Amino acid sequence: MTAPDEAWDSGAFRARIQVTLDEFVDEQARRLEPLGKDAARLMAEARSSITGGKRLRAAFCFWGFKAVRERAENEQGLVRAAAALELLHASALVHDDYMDASDVRRGRPATHKVLEASHRGHGWKGDPEQYGAAGAILLGDLLLCWSDELLRNCGLDHPVVRKGLDLYDATRSEVITGQFLDVSSQARGKSDVETAMTVLRYKSAKYSIERPLHIGAALAGAGPEIQQALSGFGLPLGEAFQLRDDLLGVFGDSEVTGKPAGDDLSEGKRTVLVALAVDRAPTRDAAVLDDLLGHALGAEDVRELRRIIEDSGAHAAVETMIDELTSRSLEALKQAPVTPVARGVLRALATAATQRVL
Repeated sequence: MTAPDEAWDSGAFRARIQVTLDEFVDEQARRLEPLGKDAARLMAEARSSITGGKRLRAAFCFWGFKAVRERAENEQGLVRAAAALELLHASALVHDDYMDASDVRRGRPATHKVLEASHRGHGWKGDPEQYGAAGAILLGDLLLCWSDELLRNCGLDHPVVRKGLDLYDATRSEVITGQFLDVSSQARGKSDVETAMTVLRYKSAKYSIERPLHIGAALAGAGPEIQQALSGFGLPLGEAFQLRDDLLGVFGDSEVTGKPAGDDLSEGKRTVLVALAVDRAPTRDAAVLDDLLGHALGAEDVRELRRIIEDSGAHAAVETMIDELTSRSLEALKQAPVTPVARGVLRALATAATQRVL
């Protein structure tokens, strides 16, 4: 039997996904080249939006397939299908950055800020911010269309691709609606833990891990039994993954995360971490947290809000939730009817998803 570390080179896989995405965008750029310089500007932002990242969604799709069948007759077709989920992710990030007024993504200006600066640099008429917003919305829409196109034309047999597309349709509906739940929670300026967990589940957890596993398994011909087993592994792991991401959004090192320190606090995200802190902090501290959340924050403000969250016990509580959800996920994986090699790699991916360093 092949050992997991022999079956899986995560760096090589990420590189393969990057090449696949680059080739796909190059093909699209050639088609759109007759549209001129404005289209080329949009293509440049498309290339930036698909560069880098952990590629976890592609990996879980790939190993969702391998959980059912150890070998794919057309492995490049499977890689293209997995890469389609990274286009969905890129679409969500471009839209999310604009909706959250986040100026930085992966250490570079977000799309709406790049296009805004381009408008100013050319001295064009109208509002530069509106131009940047329009461009980000359109790029996100384009990436979403491309994700569907890449999955449909991945090269695998049409009947199995159709099964994957059915699940992909559900994925898109869930993540877009989950994003609106998040926007609405921020607009109300309050959220309890249960509401925050619902947002977390549908905005991120399902589309990050559970649904990629489902799509990959469907492409391999999986039936309901294995899909249910993969949910038992993937959903709690997805929740643990997003809880870790929420901690990084508050306590993470900007040199590692590629975003300003405490960015989630400035954006006013009503995460499980924040909901727990508001519930548990002394009245004065809870009022300070509630008042400052969603406003431009200086370094001293960020330090104070971190202190409040830490002192409330919310940080420790979320760490406990991550541990419990990860344990539940790994226990489900032990019982799941998956191939031995996939079981080992999925265990390693679970660690990568949940044990990132703050």
